[in-house]
Amino acid sequence: MPRRPRVSIPGYAEHIIQRGNNRQPIFACDEDIKAYAYWLGEDAKKFEVSIHAWVFMTNHVHLLCTPSSTTTISKMMRSLGRQYVRYFNYTYQRTGTLWEGRFKSCLVQDQSYLFHL
Repeated sequence: MPRRPRVSIPGYAEHIIQRGNNRQPIFACDEDIKAYAYWLGEDAKKFEVSIHAWVFMTNHVHLLCTPSSTTTISKMMRSLGRQYVRYFNYTYQRTGTLWEGRFKSCLVQDQSYLFHL
């Protein structure tokens, strides 16, 4: 079954959620969070995505961001995911996927949802 296309509109904020596979931890210590945050910042600059807010939980992340073009969030998340999974698997001597499928995203269409975030 083909993937449904993502709706990403340049200049409109999006809520991104990415979960650990089977809701398992994706951060085991503060160093993991620092590494993820560093690569998030680097990739946001590289792909011209504005990061407005974030929440790093032990088994998932929430991001509030605005893309500069229709493909920049996907490119940012792909790059970030590859770097972080490589780091996490090497650090904890594990193999395989870390993420539960693709990241979830939705447009922030009204102020009440924005305030909720």
